[in-house]
Amino acid sequence: MKKDNIIFLLMLMSGLIIGSYLGSIAVIVPWLDWLNYGKTIGLTQPFVLDLGFIYLQFALHISFTIAGIIGMVIASIIFKFIRR
Repeated sequence: MKKDNIIFLLMLMSGLIIGSYLGSIAVIVPWLDWLNYGKTIGLTQPFVLDLGFIYLQFALHISFTIAGIIGMVIASIIFKFIRR
């Protein structure tokens, strides 16, 4: 991967994390509670593999909120200006 791609992915992830955090804080304000609306996808029960000598448990849980998506968009715009 190119260095720009890695930086872009890191910025998108940080935008998603910061946006989701701000969305969870925005629930306190009644007219901003829509920012925390989202959808969760993934495995409801973890996949378990028991081989007798090793016990593995796999799970994937992804939650998208409106604030997280807005954070990703802002992070991509910031990356666009930084890259110039």
